[in-house]
Amino acid sequence: MSRELTDQEVQRHQSRTWLLENGFQPYGYAWDVTHQATEIPALFDAAYPEGTEEDPAEARKVKVSVAGRMMTQRIMGKAAFFNLHDETGKIQVYIRRDDLPEGYYNEVFKKRYDLGDIVGVSGFVFRTKTGELSIHAERLELLTKTLRPLPIVKETEEKSYGGLEDKELRYRQRYADLAIHPEVREVFRKRSQLISAMRRFLDANGCLEVETPALQPIYGGAAARPFTTHHNALDMQLFMRISDELYLKRLIVGGYDRVYEIAKNFRNEGLSRFHNPEFTMMEVYVAYQDYQWMMDFVEQMIRYIATELHGKPEVKVGDHQISFTEPFKRVTMFEAIAQKTGHNLYGKTRDEIAEVAKQLHIEVDASMGSGKLIDEIFGAYVEHTLIQPTFITDYPVELSPLAKRHRNDPNLVERFELICNGKEICNAFSELNDPIDQRERFESQTRLKSGGDDEAMMMDEDYLRALELGMPPTAGLGVGIDRLAMIMTNQDSIRDVILFPLLRPEVTH
Repeated sequence: MSRELTDQEVQRHQSRTWLLENGFQPYGYAWDVTHQATEIPALFDAAYPEGTEEDPAEARKVKVSVAGRMMTQRIMGKAAFFNLHDETGKIQVYIRRDDLPEGYYNEVFKKRYDLGDIVGVSGFVFRTKTGELSIHAERLELLTKTLRPLPIVKETEEKSYGGLEDKELRYRQRYADLAIHPEVREVFRKRSQLISAMRRFLDANGCLEVETPALQPIYGGAAARPFTTHHNALDMQLFMRISDELYLKRLIVGGYDRVYEIAKNFRNEGLSRFHNPEFTMMEVYVAYQDYQWMMDFVEQMIRYIATELHGKPEVKVGDHQISFTEPFKRVTMFEAIAQKTGHNLYGKTRDEIAEVAKQLHIEVDASMGSGKLIDEIFGAYVEHTLIQPTFITDYPVELSPLAKRHRNDPNLVERFELICNGKEICNAFSELNDPIDQRERFESQTRLKSGGDDEAMMMDEDYLRALELGMPPTAGLGVGIDRLAMIMTNQDSIRDVILFPLLRPEVTH
């Protein structure tokens, strides 16, 4: 059943029909854009340096051709002004009836153009009597007739008001959100710059960008539930990748020393301010290095990215000024928990840790091993308190089935997470390259899965075969691009840095 049109929409449909019936094309094919809105002031200033009077004989010398949305309109008899918004900003346009083809001003522009329509304008640049830089239109063309009004109530010099105030509606209709909120477009421009800066840093440090499968017969590389699918031709179950890790380490076995991938991963988990089931990760693996080296590498990379985006290694996030100047604070996981809870969990049995967890009001069930319990305590009492970038190091073996045992303590692994603004943004290991130890860890994960832990890893015989061929000592790192983007753009929800986040089905009536 089709939706009933509003009065405004009926009027726009009627305008579209009139345009077609009278020989006008309401959906143009192209427009020669020579300049964008924000380029025009510098162009004009170059032609008319400060103090120079505009010569009436040369008034048409600064010629431009622009395109964008008509977002305001002021009609004053035989002339009119409107603001044209393009990707970069806005510029005022001045049109006169006598400059346009006969009848166009009264019958087409005044009656058939609506706010939000996409138009092309060419003409010359001048200053109005009030000093506002404007384009005097010599040619005006409707490029796209909009059939729905944009959700804007009014506009001032500073911003647009009204329409998309509801956050979920903005995520659901991101196209409208972007169209009327230039500050949102800027967030995603910064996200793109972040990824470009990260890629430059990795390339400059000799890392090779590669691609690995998104569809995998065995998922691995993280503790997470996968999405499952079915390949019809092969009649086999496949999983959407939860991590690139095991494939990238196969490439280290194959002889590459430094490889990385920036890729979408998929985890069948809940939605939250920090979680989206489809997210972007950067993973890098460097042969002949360990997690201590990788901490230094991460410090350099994050500082480089912050400086590229903000001109300095400091970033304002909410009420906090976060500094990415090295060195970042480093503290072991057990030390951090002891500092915040008063409980030293090192060396305690699973039952002793479970008892502490209950005292700390953390829900405990039979499927949770000691590592899972420690992680829950850390998440509840430590993680959210770490605002400045902090490396949490040396995790229990049970929590890290792919990390190398600590060289000084076999009960721990050489692992760190970088916590910033109360949330993990990086995870890294000295990678486990002993195939016998790795098989035992996989077997332990299999037992956890049999006990009900649906985030435990699967046995991967092909990966074990690769390790048996020999993988050099390797440092590995995974960076959550979305969470890093939240920090670098001062956003408090992951949905504010993902163009099209997953949402519940839209309720229609």
